[in-house]
Amino acid sequence: MKTKILLLMAALILALSACSGGTAGLTDSAYAAQPTAVTAEETSTAASSQQTAETAFTPVSVEYESEDLEPSVATAGISSIELVGDSITVEGTGATVDGSVVTITSAGEYGISGTLDDGQIIVDTQDEETVYLILDGVDITCSTSAPIYVRSAEKTVITLADGSENTIADGASYVFEDAESDEPNAAVFSKDDLTINGSGSLTVTANYNNGIASKDDLKITGGDITVNAVNDGIKGRDSIAVLDGAITVTAGADGLQSNNDEDPERGYIAIEGGIFDITAGLDGIQAQTSLLISGGEISIVAGGGSVDSGGGSAWGGRGMEGNPNQTTESAKGLKAGVSLTITAGVIQIDSLDDGIHSDDSIRIDGGDLLLASGDDGIHADAALTINGGNLNITRSYEGLESVVITINKGTIRLTASDDGINASSGNGGTVAGAQPMRGGGPGGFESGDNYLYINGGYVFVDANGDGIDANGAIEMTAGTVIVNGPTNDGNGPLDYLGAFDISGGFLVAVGSSGMAQAPSTTSTQYSVLYNFSSPQAAGTLVHLETESGQEVLTFVPTKQYQSVLLSSPNLENGSSYVVYSGGSSSGASTDGLFTGGSHTGGTQVASFTISGMVTGAGSSAGGFRGGGRPRP
Repeated sequence: MKTKILLLMAALILALSACSGGTAGLTDSAYAAQPTAVTAEETSTAASSQQTAETAFTPVSVEYESEDLEPSVATAGISSIELVGDSITVEGTGATVDGSVVTITSAGEYGISGTLDDGQIIVDTQDEETVYLILDGVDITCSTSAPIYVRSAEKTVITLADGSENTIADGASYVFEDAESDEPNAAVFSKDDLTINGSGSLTVTANYNNGIASKDDLKITGGDITVNAVNDGIKGRDSIAVLDGAITVTAGADGLQSNNDEDPERGYIAIEGGIFDITAGLDGIQAQTSLLISGGEISIVAGGGSVDSGGGSAWGGRGMEGNPNQTTESAKGLKAGVSLTITAGVIQIDSLDDGIHSDDSIRIDGGDLLLASGDDGIHADAALTINGGNLNITRSYEGLESVVITINKGTIRLTASDDGINASSGNGGTVAGAQPMRGGGPGGFESGDNYLYINGGYVFVDANGDGIDANGAIEMTAGTVIVNGPTNDGNGPLDYLGAFDISGGFLVAVGSSGMAQAPSTTSTQYSVLYNFSSPQAAGTLVHLETESGQEVLTFVPTKQYQSVLLSSPNLENGSSYVVYSGGSSSGASTDGLFTGGSHTGGTQVASFTISGMVTGAGSSAGGFRGGGRPRP
């Protein structure tokens, strides 16, 4: 019997246009609670012209056979290997002993128990069948090589017997067969397919190099596994697939790694379940091609964990990385060379480098993510698409970064010392072919490749740099976006090049006024940018209502602010509005945004009338930059 589980990271469209039938599902409760909602027809019309980005994902198919899933049980009919200090005894056929080394030469089941002070179990078969090693209370040490070495086998299954405790340890240096050899290089090493299952425990101490390694496919479907390795913890060159188990890894380099860089259909990692506790000197989990997480509980500390990234300086080298904590080595939480997909699971990452990273594309469809990063919270070199899940980035240099960012659904809260959301290449702010904008200031470039699409979901940003920064265009059709932006005038709550067309959703962005920017006049939903005459203290409530007293905005920013940008379906052309500073609200507050209830107290500071798609009001000290004029 075979159980085949098809894990598709496959030919998927990363940027999905909103459709009239699904608009309601993409709006967050805070947006839906606003007095006037956007209709499905309006959202569909606005989204119909949206550009999308397509990225081909590598299909990943993991096949779990019955022998992977069903642990073997030692019976009287199988061969028995007993380890006795510096000697070994074998009952049955298929294995030979030479001093403290036992070599298994035939496929079949082998029950192994006892202590081997300085010896080795070698599997070397030519059979086209599986070798089963049932570890039932072993303690194996080998000072000069891998304690378990699969030299040749069709496939090897290591079963951790129910209730057993098993330990494997090697020495700090290996003696190889000849000068050209560099294998084995792990305490548990297999040149062929390797599976670990069962309900017992296995502790591996790798003093020479890697902990557990397979040069082909490595599967883990059960067991309580602890690996302490001076280099990589668990390696599967062609793939690593985890269905279940409790896995604890402490590694000097990568925690889990699949590194086949010669076959585009190999070098992947697929995690469907299990509990992981990974402490890695470099990357927590690294796949050369594709990384898929569809379940499990994963905790990762990479590179010693996150540190304060500083950043957010005025006029600080537009588009430059600028992070004082940039590392020469990769110390990321999750890393993929091609595509990284998360559909479910609970993931907690504390990393010196990016929390989640792909050299190409990332897609998040679900899961609960808690990230702290010394660099970017989530970074994709090409495209980042968020279709669901709960994302909480508590520390980052930049929260979300990619050339194309598409947010369709989900709840996102992020804190960044520089830009909160950055649609850029991340290598200087422009990509090949970027052209200077007509009338642009110093360093003003518009790229045809950088885009930010917001089609739904709930987004809360707290950034010391630009709150939302796109080195290209922005389109927003639905959802709720709240931005607490910078306090210095060298950055703005909103910063984009080209155009920002908003046709639906609810957007409030507050911060400094020196570089304040509003959406484009080509939008189909009205916006207002109000500048106070002087900075307002953090925690000072700002309230906007109609002349008749209907609430439009009640918001308490977390930091000092001077500009308030609002785009809402409740703003109407020809209508007049009143701005209040201070007071209190009896409504319910989420991230400083109040809904329901009533506003009392405060001081009326201004009134204005909507006379176009974008209205500037209040002090002109900070300037008014709507319609995509670039800042230097």
